[in-house]
Amino acid sequence: MTVRLCLLQIIVLFISACGGGGGNSLKGGCDGSCTDAGSFLSAVDVENIVARAAVEAGAHSAAATIAVVDRVGNVLAVYQMTGAAASVTIQSPYARDGGLENISFIPSTLAAISKAVTGAYLSSEGNAFTTRTAGQIVQEHFNPGEVNQPAGPLFGVQFSQLACSDLVGSFVAGTPGPMRAPLGLSADPGGMPLYKEGAVVGGIGVVVDGFYSFDSKLADVDRSLDEAVAVAGAGGFSAPTNRRANRITVDGKQLRFAEPANVYGSSIATPPLSSIAGSLVAVQGYFDDVGGILAGTAFGQPLSGIRPDTENFYPGRDAFVLVDGANANRFPPTASPEPLGLSAEEARVLVDEGLKIANSARAQIRQPLGSAARVSIAVVDLNGAVLALARTRDAPVFGTDVALQKARTAAFYSGAQAGAELLALPTANYLGPDLVAGSPVVASTSSIADYVTALRSFLGLPNALSDGAFAFTDRAGGNLSRPFYPDGLTSAAAGPLSKPFSQWSPFSTGIQLDLVYNQLIGHVAFAAGLSGVDVATGCSGISRATSAGNVDPIANGIQIFPGSVPVYRDNVLIGGIGVSGDGVDQDDMIAFLGVHNAGARLSTINNAPTSMRASQLEPKGATLRYVQCPQAPFNNSGAQNVCSGK
Repeated sequence: MTVRLCLLQIIVLFISACGGGGGNSLKGGCDGSCTDAGSFLSAVDVENIVARAAVEAGAHSAAATIAVVDRVGNVLAVYQMTGAAASVTIQSPYARDGGLENISFIPSTLAAISKAVTGAYLSSEGNAFTTRTAGQIVQEHFNPGEVNQPAGPLFGVQFSQLACSDLVGSFVAGTPGPMRAPLGLSADPGGMPLYKEGAVVGGIGVVVDGFYSFDSKLADVDRSLDEAVAVAGAGGFSAPTNRRANRITVDGKQLRFAEPANVYGSSIATPPLSSIAGSLVAVQGYFDDVGGILAGTAFGQPLSGIRPDTENFYPGRDAFVLVDGANANRFPPTASPEPLGLSAEEARVLVDEGLKIANSARAQIRQPLGSAARVSIAVVDLNGAVLALARTRDAPVFGTDVALQKARTAAFYSGAQAGAELLALPTANYLGPDLVAGSPVVASTSSIADYVTALRSFLGLPNALSDGAFAFTDRAGGNLSRPFYPDGLTSAAAGPLSKPFSQWSPFSTGIQLDLVYNQLIGHVAFAAGLSGVDVATGCSGISRATSAGNVDPIANGIQIFPGSVPVYRDNVLIGGIGVSGDGVDQDDMIAFLGVHNAGARLSTINNAPTSMRASQLEPKGATLRYVQCPQAPFNNSGAQNVCSGK
């Protein structure tokens, strides 16, 4: 086989000249409304994608593990070429020990699936993001390698879509999505979105090199064979050029789609997959039946698990909702069973007002410029029960689980029970790098209780998380979860909910990972065939007694980047709202103004009183942030400082 580096493709920023794409690269007019019942991957499409990737790997005398998923995470194929690495080692570019670092028995199939899911979940008709994009926006500095800069805007998003989540599902034929990602979202290059006529239809994930890592320096050229093979596999299903991450800026910084050095493309025709040495492989809980490649589902149709709000709970908002296998809304507006809790109408109006703001807001991470924000919005009661959840058209799929994480995190940290519950949790049992006698072995432990002690000392509040005295948003809690406080200043010590930077990495963040570590590893053991029983729903292990029975108030884990506020009735906590999908400042604004405007409409609920907001606290002489709203955020309006004084 011969290999050529397509110089023309580099010059024109990956247009269709040699990476495939055809009409896709020219289909720049999609603004969120292109997806229809025909927007899905056929089994033939999937076979061609896998074959193209395998041919590219073979052109480099390499063997790859290749996974393809549809837009809601259904695994359509997992293929291993003969000689492909059976496992990957999770490893930072700099030496770290703890968390998920250095574990070397993670099946490469799980890594490939997480990469594919990431490419599909982070993308939409308005933005095409890859796992390289993800790596750029989850690290301790933005951009990575630029010291004394704040952390990435989606710092912590990698620990979402977890198998223990009560929102995402496990694949069984006919079960609607969105589906889980075995390792959460991936920051390792080699995951790409897949498009048909400008609409996202899935993702491809590739593992060749045997490592699961991230790019810690954007200034150098990072040549990744994983990424090159994924780009080739995407081929005729590549993202439209003018929607790719490198056409989008955040805080004036250009995002990354793929390194130009990784855009190859074999010069021979793609043969049938049956002629390539390798086979489909089973992955327990993801691709159990290896009888053949599967077709994907069309996003926005009931079988995908996400469809229009036909019940008209949110009239005129162009809303979409999650549905079960019977096409019933999973999260219709519902009253909290708790005394003084949110009513069904209050929950509905909170989401409705959030959708209204999103439809008027200028998107941060979408093309074309001037697009409306596309987000998911979740409302929970003070115990984390979902009272309402809806999405705007074409919101990226990752934001659905994340919006719920955000809502629950705000309610949890603002309540009076979190301290005692965290103090009572067992340790996170960090595994050693290798299996011993075929089983994982605990190498060290991390105490959840130590984070509570550190937080109380850091804030100078001996009853923090136990008296409900302060209202915490994800922006405030996220400030406390960074490896530097104030955020990004390398001369500063870590926040109390983070690992010290000498121990921190995207694979070992602090309390966020430690809360879910045992469940995450338990699921990996199941999917790897080391355990016959999968983990139960409920990521933290907290069992809170409520009027509706015992619940985990943070059942899908916590989130530590902005986009939530707690909800109050006067000065009494009654719930939380979380928003995710289209820029963290927009997320903050939609959550904060959503509560404010719902309160003005109903006169029964409100944002936290100013005196209770975490912004009243100044640990280490630096004020905690509560929310941060864009200066002039709306299309067709010059209004500025829209959150000021509210």
